[in-house]
Amino acid sequence: MARKAVQFQGGLSEAEFDGFYGTEEQCRAMVIKLRWPTGFSCPVCVKTPHSVHTSHGLFQCKRRRRQTPPTAETIFAATKLPLHTGFRAMYHMTQSKQGISSIALGRCLGVRQTSAWMLKPKLQQAMMERDRRKRLKGRVEIDDAVLGGQRSGGKQGRCAPDKTPFVTAVETSEVGKPVRLKLRRVAGFTGQTISRFALRSLDPACTVVSDGLACFHRVTDAGCAHETIITGGGVEAACHPMFRWISTTLGNIKSAIVGTYWTISSKHAPRYLAEFENRYNRRYDLASMIPRLGYAAVHTQPRPYRLMKLAEVYG
Repeated sequence: MARKAVQFQGGLSEAEFDGFYGTEEQCRAMVIKLRWPTGFSCPVCVKTPHSVHTSHGLFQCKRRRRQTPPTAETIFAATKLPLHTGFRAMYHMTQSKQGISSIALGRCLGVRQTSAWMLKPKLQQAMMERDRRKRLKGRVEIDDAVLGGQRSGGKQGRCAPDKTPFVTAVETSEVGKPVRLKLRRVAGFTGQTISRFALRSLDPACTVVSDGLACFHRVTDAGCAHETIITGGGVEAACHPMFRWISTTLGNIKSAIVGTYWTISSKHAPRYLAEFENRYNRRYDLASMIPRLGYAAVHTQPRPYRLMKLAEVYG
């Protein structure tokens, strides 16, 4: 049997990671390079003349005398953890196919679980904001799914209160291979939510293929062509060849959730879905995932946990 190149690619070994990001100075230099590729620029007056306070690692604008640390206005701002700990967290979150729990991440980083638990959603936020504006193109398979299992004695079905509904969409190539993925939590499977999802996530030139769920016809609100295939229910629907990749993707996501996290609360579901989406869309070049996530992290505004806890993100 031929090997799949994506599964046997080299990636970034721990030794190579330590060579690139093993020290605080290396990580600080990478943050500066990603944030100011042409040199430091004051965030207030946008002037380049500056001096560097080597003892504190601060940039000082010569015009306003304003001091700016490299991590200011980034996802790493106001954190007590060293930068190289944040970069190592990015390594473990991107190089493992099924993700990593905050307990396991804390062990790998040598910090308490609570510290890892506070760092992980910040990096997930950077992933989410990085991919939010990118739209799927060409042929797109779309399906409904829920997070959460069935509880005895409670309401069953998609709208059960203990379940989190989300939409899965997979862009496929001309030869039928999966290209990119969109995972978005929705308030429910209604025409209005699907219309909103399509307007934000799908290119107007898309051809969307869905099952017979009535709300999916609203993808036409975004100018997309829509093809409906009646599959029925049960195992035969999941194995339908027209929905091969979306069924495979959903199976991988649910296996990862059960095996790695056991459960995910509805409040944090958008960021966990963004983490799966980010890894999937960059799976063909594992070595580049660290600098790409680093770029997203330094261009994402600070997110204190108290704000992320209150945010409600829907597709």
